[in-house]
Amino acid sequence: MQFFLSKLAWLITQPGNLFFILMIVAVLLLWTRWRRLARRLLVALVVAGLVVAVLPLGTWLLLPLENRFAGARLPERIDGVIVLGGAVNQFVTRARGQPAVGGSVERLLVFAELAKKYPRAKLIFSGGSGEIFRQDVKETEAAGMFFRQIGLDIGRISFEARSRNTAEGAQYSHALAQPQTGEVWVLITSARHMPRAYGCFRAIGWPVAPYPVDYATEGSFRIRARFGFAGGLGGLSAGLKEWAGLIYYYWLGRISSVFPAPESVRATAGTAAAGTAK
Repeated sequence: MQFFLSKLAWLITQPGNLFFILMIVAVLLLWTRWRRLARRLLVALVVAGLVVAVLPLGTWLLLPLENRFAGARLPERIDGVIVLGGAVNQFVTRARGQPAVGGSVERLLVFAELAKKYPRAKLIFSGGSGEIFRQDVKETEAAGMFFRQIGLDIGRISFEARSRNTAEGAQYSHALAQPQTGEVWVLITSARHMPRAYGCFRAIGWPVAPYPVDYATEGSFRIRARFGFAGGLGGLSAGLKEWAGLIYYYWLGRISSVFPAPESVRATAGTAAAGTAK
């Protein structure tokens, strides 16, 4: 139920959809005695649209997320590598018969690079389906096809296909990996997603080493002349989604702080707290 409600809430509140819903409300109000309120709402939407088009609100939201783990280095020894899904479209892949990747493909490329650099490391791809009504096709199908296409031996990879979100990805990956005392595992995901993902792994007692990729910002606050509503809305949506996810996960107890910070990687048993995430 939590999975369904979270998806429904974001469907309604994401900036693009919310903007459109309010516009519909304003237009409908024009035909009622609330015409003055409708005009004010339309003016407010126009002003908000101009702000989104001109100011890099999305960048400002993403910047602290991406800088949280910036500069993370690979440990001297690596026993395993985990990459989280979100970089492939499994539905287009199934329909077209060839891997369809998105803007976060760096996750998969870095994963493949580390797999070749550390031939003895265990490998896990974690990603089922985050779609409410499309649980029949998993990201693992598209990821396997992509890895095979770039020449990576998929026989080395363990595919975790049950997870629907980040918290489940941490739990199911832990069950699949069965990390032993002294093992060091690296976690790969997009830089903006790393605080929430890292927090989920830490919450179940798995001290992974964060390795953020797929940066979308330059690392510092800047205001540049720009005008692009679609781009501004996309960045705003991406930033708000991650911040909302952090607050929601903290409220549910899936992470121990609203804004998880990097900790020193200690090789410990990864079995102590399996299943504690809600």
